[in-house]
Amino acid sequence: MNQDINQGATDKQLALDRRYLRMARIWSENSYCQRRKVGALIVKDKMIISDGYNGTPSGFENVCEDDDYRTKPYVLHAEANAITKIARSHNNSDGATLYVTASPCIECAKLIIQAGIKRVVYSDEYRLNDGIKLLEQANISVAFIDIKSDVES
Repeated sequence: MNQDINQGATDKQLALDRRYLRMARIWSENSYCQRRKVGALIVKDKMIISDGYNGTPSGFENVCEDDDYRTKPYVLHAEANAITKIARSHNNSDGATLYVTASPCIECAKLIIQAGIKRVVYSDEYRLNDGIKLLEQANISVAFIDIKSDVES
């Protein structure tokens, strides 16, 4: 019977994870970046405490790529935007879960570790996996969930 209870909890968590990832994907639509749109949500105690998408810093023009279609070096990643938004609020991310549409790079992984986030759930593999390796080394729970087949309702 305990196994059924645990499976029910697991199924419920998976359903929540999928839902938050779909929300992060929708949030990514706010990005002005052309090459790749990424969205992130930070959830704590079943509440969204921060959100972010990749883009330029406040006060910069909303153009993420240069004339050669390369991402400008000052473009902020979705995770960095969500984490820095918390720094300007009364919330904190200790023990939170980060939902992000693309696996974090190594620079964002460092921020995730320092922000006290304990779980990362992502839906697209990035070409490099050094950020995921660093998160795992820091004992942060990391989960890949493919939501491409999810039907939007």
